[in-house]
Amino acid sequence: MAARSPITTHILDGGRGAPASGVQVILFHEDPSSQTYRGLAESLTDQNGRCEQLLPPGTSVATGNYYLRFKTRSYFQTRGESSFYPFIDIHFEVTDPTQHHHVPLLLNNYSYSTYRGC
Repeated sequence: MAARSPITTHILDGGRGAPASGVQVILFHEDPSSQTYRGLAESLTDQNGRCEQLLPPGTSVATGNYYLRFKTRSYFQTRGESSFYPFIDIHFEVTDPTQHHHVPLLLNNYSYSTYRGC
């Protein structure tokens, strides 16, 4: 198995019962001194709905607050569908930078859920 990013995600489209491919995902990290976020990385989900290489393998992450922004409106628009959420932000905290952080997203046009994956 190839090395993976220390932060990954997987998106499933519950309305279709299939992976959500081609979703733009942006990773942000909070600067603790200014309490503002800056973008660290950007990627598209693959045909399996995964972003395994959001950050280059071997990249270390710092403790602190992060969020993933999922550009869901454009995903649904390419399918000819509307969506209540133009984007979805999932905030999470890294307390142990030696751990892998997997942030799955289950979505459909009018709802979403998430959990801490492994």
